[in-house]
Amino acid sequence: MSDLTDYLSTTTYLPPIEEVGQRALGQPARKIHSRDSPIHTLNDDVLLNIFYLYRLDVPDEYDENGRPNFDWDDSDQRWWYKLVQVCRRWRYLILASPSRLDLHLLCTNGVPIADMLAHSPPLPLSIYYSDLYPVTLEDKEGILLALRHSDRVHYITLDLLSPKLRKIMTTMDNHFPILERLYIQSLQFGDNTSLVLPRTFQAPHLRHLSLSHAALPIGSPLLTTTLGLVTLELGDIPPSAYFPPSYLLTRLSLMPQLEILVIEFHSPLPNRDFERQLLHTPTMTHIMLPNLRELSFKGVSAYLEDLLPRISTPVLGMLYIELFHQLTFTVSHLVQFMDTPGILRFSTVLLAFDYDHARLRFFQPGKADYPPFRMQVNCRHLDQQVAFAVQILTALQPVLLVVEKLKLRHEEHIQSLEWHNRVDRTLWRQLLRSFNNLETLHVQGELVGKLAHSLQSDDGEPPLELLPSLKELGYSGGGNAWDAFTPFIDERQVAGHPVNLTRVDDSAFRWL
Repeated sequence: MSDLTDYLSTTTYLPPIEEVGQRALGQPARKIHSRDSPIHTLNDDVLLNIFYLYRLDVPDEYDENGRPNFDWDDSDQRWWYKLVQVCRRWRYLILASPSRLDLHLLCTNGVPIADMLAHSPPLPLSIYYSDLYPVTLEDKEGILLALRHSDRVHYITLDLLSPKLRKIMTTMDNHFPILERLYIQSLQFGDNTSLVLPRTFQAPHLRHLSLSHAALPIGSPLLTTTLGLVTLELGDIPPSAYFPPSYLLTRLSLMPQLEILVIEFHSPLPNRDFERQLLHTPTMTHIMLPNLRELSFKGVSAYLEDLLPRISTPVLGMLYIELFHQLTFTVSHLVQFMDTPGILRFSTVLLAFDYDHARLRFFQPGKADYPPFRMQVNCRHLDQQVAFAVQILTALQPVLLVVEKLKLRHEEHIQSLEWHNRVDRTLWRQLLRSFNNLETLHVQGELVGKLAHSLQSDDGEPPLELLPSLKELGYSGGGNAWDAFTPFIDERQVAGHPVNLTRVDDSAFRWL
């Protein structure tokens, strides 16, 4: 505090308040007596509250979930620079309240760090560098210099190419007592086994931890000493840093405040033996995450099946699952895990068969802009994608009983062999049979021909065996789509359950 007091007592020249204010407005300076300015009648507490409210209106470099906002303007984070030049009173008030006003010295692209540190008060440091902008040799030296002041570093965001990150991360072998946010992303994708935080890196007050294409060393004490974590995002975890569910559960049990959890592996399990061991090794630990509201997982279904029954998440509101391609998927525990007020009830499902993956989006009534449950499998051929959808939807059938609307989208798989784009009629009917109470079905143009024949009843089969509650059948595109669906429409008309055939715009199939 003595350094700050010395800084505040300096007699650096500051222009009069009237002159600074009028320059900021682009007006010529004119003399006004201080007693004529109402701002001088406000006491310190009122002024400080005004500064605080103004700070709340300044765009932040991080969003509400602690993730970096790469569209922010770094000049916004210097909002207080001009205010401390208005008068000595304002300067003292602002610099004496760094915590309340969340004051930082911003270390970012193009800032001369050595000069800034030498001529600024000892405020917390926010380190924010991205290869989206030029990173000079001086910037690289500035990052290392700022990190040497580990006792002052409050936020770290490094969005850089691997060669730059490698050198930086090896220097982070220190204690960062006030660090709250750590975001590291390597822009060079792949198995970056050398991008590992030092085992001696410590940050006891860390609240947001996000590593993408980088890793924590196995056995790192970081996740056992940061008990206040709110966000934990481990993305693109390389095989060399793979950990079993039991290891993860042990660490999560120490994070009661956790709100966002992201676990994404770069590739499937290291080998088939590992997967078989995973399926047959009981994990006894059961944990409660009372504040978890978002969960994202990318990996194999066996890992997920071992993880989900060991976690209770009473306020979960968003679940995103991405699975690597497998011949069979095991998701028997998924429905029970989703049994929370924030997720379970769905009214609309969107199913897309795209170039290299199949995607499911589940929407709740009245919330068409936000799918609380998303699921995806990475495979390239349409027949494999439909088989995946059948397996998943069959397992999820208890939560599909209230679904009233289904949208099907397909992008032609140019690189798939023709026979891979052929899907057996029985498989399509299995998929549709999961939606027993469906009232509206929308089919995008490319799927019209594939679905039209599948909707018709088999010989001797009751006409209402499939989709008995259907009232509207919509399609996009031109051609002979109307004629393709005519036999099904006529069949339902004869059965006394008419279905309205309508044309819908392609925009209805866009993803959010």
